[in-house]
Amino acid sequence: MAVVAAGHGGRMRRLFGRDPIGYAFVAPYVLFLAGLFAYPLLVALYISFFDYFFAAPGAHVARPFVGLDNYAAVLSDPVFQRSILNVAEFILINVPLTVLLSLVLASALNAKLPFRTFFRVAYYIPYVTASVAVIGVWLWLFSGGGLLNGVLGPLAPSPSWLVNDVLAMPVIALVVTWKQLGFYVILYLAALQNIPRELYEASEVDGAGVVRRFTAITVPGVRPVTTLVVILATIVGANLFTEPYLLTGGGGPNGASMSPVLLMYQQGIEQGHAGYAAAIGTVLAIVVMAISAFNRFVLERE
Repeated sequence: MAVVAAGHGGRMRRLFGRDPIGYAFVAPYVLFLAGLFAYPLLVALYISFFDYFFAAPGAHVARPFVGLDNYAAVLSDPVFQRSILNVAEFILINVPLTVLLSLVLASALNAKLPFRTFFRVAYYIPYVTASVAVIGVWLWLFSGGGLLNGVLGPLAPSPSWLVNDVLAMPVIALVVTWKQLGFYVILYLAALQNIPRELYEASEVDGAGVVRRFTAITVPGVRPVTTLVVILATIVGANLFTEPYLLTGGGGPNGASMSPVLLMYQQGIEQGHAGYAAAIGTVLAIVVMAISAFNRFVLERE
């Protein structure tokens, strides 16, 4: 009996590890994720195969099965194709700016400088401020009669920033970079705390300058956090909604700031085409997961 019990205990340890009680602690969070993310995603996947239309409560509306028709319509939709290109443009501007600025600022805030605590808090405030509360300021800065055009005078672009087909998305990328920067600075600050000071002292004795110490010690030392920042910034870009919705009035001008999530909102909520919107969301989720996996593979391999 003892041998049987020992064998059973060995199988349990192999299955659940040495401390199976840990599963009890993570179970509430797993259930939370399943209820808040996994279940809605599965429902959206189910809806995407139907000609699903939101109707008034109590109304009986036919929702026929259409297979992959919604996906075919999404992939051939020029508005969706334009939204993907817009997001790609956003990511190409936002992600490098986010990585560079947050790492440089975190390195500066990690040094001994006056009012360091004040600056750490100041950089984080935009991240916790509601986008709606600060959009008015950015509209004032970038509108036709705004502060920036007043400073530039005849050098101001025409049409103005947010109604310009070329400049609308870069401006939105700058706004999002400013807003999200504080969060990524905190991530880099935590990583910089784990780099031994002896490395900097030894390199300084060897005659390495500030730039050399930054590229040879700081950048490799925070590489895991850089991978995380790139993935998170990519996900933020793929889920872009608030800024184009509020700054350009819903994806304008001429679709230059349209994003897939904004298009999904317009199709699913405003127009009621839930099946079509669910197909957009499914395609977007697949694209984001593929890009995130590729980024992680490339950055960790380097």
